[in-house]
Amino acid sequence: MNLDLLTVYGWQGLTLAIWVALCIGSFLNVVIYRLPVMMERDWREQAEELLAQTDSDTTPETPSAPPDTSQPTFNLSVPRSRCGACGHQIRSWENIPVVSWLFLLGKCSACKSPISWRYPGVELLTAGLTLVVLSIYGFTWFGLATCLFTWTLVALTFIDYDTKLLPDQITLPLLWLGLFANGFFVGVVSLHDAVLGAIFGYLFLWATYWGFKLITGKEGMGYGDFKLLAALGAWLGWMTLPGIILISALTGLVYALVRLALRRQSTAESIPFGPFLAVAGWVTLVFRDSVLGLFLT
Repeated sequence: MNLDLLTVYGWQGLTLAIWVALCIGSFLNVVIYRLPVMMERDWREQAEELLAQTDSDTTPETPSAPPDTSQPTFNLSVPRSRCGACGHQIRSWENIPVVSWLFLLGKCSACKSPISWRYPGVELLTAGLTLVVLSIYGFTWFGLATCLFTWTLVALTFIDYDTKLLPDQITLPLLWLGLFANGFFVGVVSLHDAVLGAIFGYLFLWATYWGFKLITGKEGMGYGDFKLLAALGAWLGWMTLPGIILISALTGLVYALVRLALRRQSTAESIPFGPFLAVAGWVTLVFRDSVLGLFLT
């Protein structure tokens, strides 16, 4: 691990890297909240269009209602961020990563409702993880690619935790970026191993899913988990898949046991697997040789 970021790039470079990472974390907070809402709205619109089409097919003499266009625009940039309690529009000085939350004492400036600690938490987490991968891979093209990998896993972790969804809009680009990074840069594995990692990663969880469903009649995980493990395989190679699966399974088991011990979860309640895959994937990126050593020695 190369820990001389400060020596090589100075205070200015290190400060700039931290500030950019905090801003990325602030943007990830937006993605974590808004992308599932955008997906739900899109699904609702598609369902309404399908129902309208079905009605027009069964009763052709009745014209179908025009699509509802009154719904306000909602995407990653519109509307401006607002307080969830009072609707106060967040001003620029109230949206500075971490600093604004501390200055406001974690409360809305208008209604004094508490602002979740998770907003600065995601920003600090993003900055910390970014510095770790930069200390290993440096300010290189592949180092920047590993930053994208890290930021994407942060977003997927919290989206899946909140909604039990792993959006294709994130997992599929992550997979292709892994193949691209290992194919065109000096990555962690060859393109051949990356392709095999994507294939085996998807097929392993796909087979596990169907085996569990045939035995129990229940669905043990979602298709998003298949795609996420395929993406991790594309980044880290097929040889790391056993380690990723083991780490994710163990961390998921510990989490479930702790939740059960604290009586915050019942045995019938499902647990999203994506966050544990994401944690295992990032740990493997940072400690790849150690993870491989568990199975190759």
